[in-house]
Amino acid sequence: MPNISRPAAHPKGLYILFATEMWERFNYYGMRAVLILFMTKALLFSKVFAANLYGSYTGLIYLTPLLGGYIADRYWGNKRSIITGGIVMAAGEMILFISASLFHSYASASLSLFFCGLGCMIAGNGFFKPNISSLVGQLYPDGDKRKDTAYTIFYMGINTGGALGPIICGLAGDTGNPADFKWAFLAGGISMIISVIVQVVFHHRYVTSPEGNVLGLTPEQAPVKALQPAVIIGGLALFSLLMIGLLYLDAKVIGYLSWLMLAAVIFIAVTIFGDRTLSYMEKQRIKVIFIVSFFVIFFWAAFEQTGASLTFFTDEQTDRQLHLQIPVWSLQLLSAGLLYILYRLFRKTRRQLPQPADRLLRGTVYALLSLFAAGIAGVNAWLLLQHKSALLLEEIPPSLFLSLGSIYIVLFAPFFAWLWPRLGKYEPAAPVKMAIGLLLLSLGYLWIAFGVKNIAPGTKVSIAWITVTYALHAFGEFCLSPIGLSLVNKLSPLKFSSLLMAVWFLSTAAANKFAGVLSTLYPEKGKTVSFLGYNIQTSYDFFLLFVVMAGVAALVLLMMSKWLSAMMAAPDKTNCQSKITTALT
Repeated sequence: MPNISRPAAHPKGLYILFATEMWERFNYYGMRAVLILFMTKALLFSKVFAANLYGSYTGLIYLTPLLGGYIADRYWGNKRSIITGGIVMAAGEMILFISASLFHSYASASLSLFFCGLGCMIAGNGFFKPNISSLVGQLYPDGDKRKDTAYTIFYMGINTGGALGPIICGLAGDTGNPADFKWAFLAGGISMIISVIVQVVFHHRYVTSPEGNVLGLTPEQAPVKALQPAVIIGGLALFSLLMIGLLYLDAKVIGYLSWLMLAAVIFIAVTIFGDRTLSYMEKQRIKVIFIVSFFVIFFWAAFEQTGASLTFFTDEQTDRQLHLQIPVWSLQLLSAGLLYILYRLFRKTRRQLPQPADRLLRGTVYALLSLFAAGIAGVNAWLLLQHKSALLLEEIPPSLFLSLGSIYIVLFAPFFAWLWPRLGKYEPAAPVKMAIGLLLLSLGYLWIAFGVKNIAPGTKVSIAWITVTYALHAFGEFCLSPIGLSLVNKLSPLKFSSLLMAVWFLSTAAANKFAGVLSTLYPEKGKTVSFLGYNIQTSYDFFLLFVVMAGVAALVLLMMSKWLSAMMAAPDKTNCQSKITTALT
C-alpha cells in the first residue's frame, strides 16, 4: 500500500494564541457593540458627544500599540506585555461593570468610573494588541509554507471572537432596560480573564520556536530595574491614568487627538526621508506606503460608522421585529447536531493530545467541551419544562448586528483566498484591490441610501438594507485590509519596518477618530447640520456623504494605481522614472 504523507500539523502554540486572541476580541467587540447605546441610553449623553467620545476612544485604541510594542521589544517581552495588558483590560471591563451598576443612583461616580474603565481598556490594549500577532510567525521556521495558513487560522480566531462577542454581550446587556448593560461589560470582563488564563497557563509549554525555545520572553538587553514588579505595576498605573486623562481631555476640553496624529506622521516622514542611507528605490516604495495609508483613512472612517451612526440607524430606523415562530423540534435537531460535533471534538482531542505532557491542555479542552455540552443539555431541559411547541423570536437587539461583519468574513474568507490566485495574470495589483475595497464600501452606503430615500420621518425600513450594507463592507475589507498590511510589509526597508507599520496604525487611528467626528453629523429630527458646505437633514443625506467620500477616494486611487505600481516595482532611479512616465502617459 503506498505511503501517502500527510501535511505536517501546525504547532500547538498556534491554537493557544488562537484562543487567547479569540477571547480578547470577544471582549473588545462585545463591549464596543453596546458602548454607544450605553452612553446614550444609560449615561444620557447626547448623540453628538457620544459619537465624538467613541471616536476618541477607538482612535486611542489604535494609537497606544505603538508605545506598547516599543516597550515589549526593548524591556518586557511579548509574553509579559500580553498578560499585563490583558489584566488591565479585564480591570477596565470590571470598572465599566461597576459604572453601569451605579448610573441610576450615583451618576457622578458612574461617570468618573466610565472614563476610568475606558482609559484602562485603551492602556491594556496598547500592550496586548501589537504583541500576540507577532508571535504567530515565530512558531515556524523561515520559508515554512504553513505560515500563510497559520495566519488564516489566527485571523479566523479574531473573527470568531468578533462574531460571538456582540451576540453574547448584546443578548446579555442590550435588553431594552438600561440597567442590564452591566451584564455586557461583565461578559466582556470574564472573556478577558479567560484570555489571560489561557496565556498564563499554556504559553511557556506550547508557544515555542521550531528549536523548542519559549517565544516572547524578556529581551536579553532589558535593564533589570524595568522588570521589577513595582516598576511594572507603577508603569501600568501611570499609563492607564495618562490614557484616562487624554481621553477626557480630547472629549471634554480640547480636541487635540487629530493634531497629535498628524504631528506624529510628519515626524515619522521627516525621520525616514531624512535618512541619506536609503536608496532612491526604497524612498519610492516608502512614498507608496504613505500614499495608500492616506486612502486607508477614508475607508476606515466610513467603515467604522458601525459602532456609532449605523448603530443609531439600526436602533431607530430599522424594523427589527421578526415575530418568528421557531419550532422546538428544530432546536432539538440542532442540539443533536451540536452534540455530535462535540463528540467528534472529544475524539479528535484525544488523538491530537495523547502525550502525558499534554495532560493539562487535554483536560482543559475536555472541560470546555463538557461545559458546552452541559449548556446545550440545560437549554433543552428548559425547553421541555416550558411545554411549548414553538418559541417566538420577537425582536433583534441592535447590538447583535455588529457581529455581521465578522460572520461574513468567516463565511467568505475561503472564497477570497481562492479568487485572487485563480485570476492568474489578470490578478489586480495591490493598489487596484484597495480601490475595489473602497468602491465596495461606497456601494454599501449607496444601497442603504436607496433604502431610506423619500421615506417619511419615523418610518422604519427592512433589516435587508443594513444586512446587505454590512456584507458589502465586509467584502471591501477583504480587498483592502489584508492587502494593505501585506503591502506595508513587502515595501518597508528592514531598518524602518516598525516605523512604517506605525504609519499604518496611525492612519487607522486617525480614521477611527474621523469616524467619530463624522458620526456627530447623524441627523436628528428637525435639525440640519453642515459639513464642508454640504447640508445634512435626513439619513439619505448622511449616507450619501459616505457614498461620495469613499467613491471619490476609490476613483482617485484607481487612477493612481499604475503610477503606484511603477514606484513599487522600480529597481533603480532611471528605470523608475521611465516607468512612472509611461504610467502617466
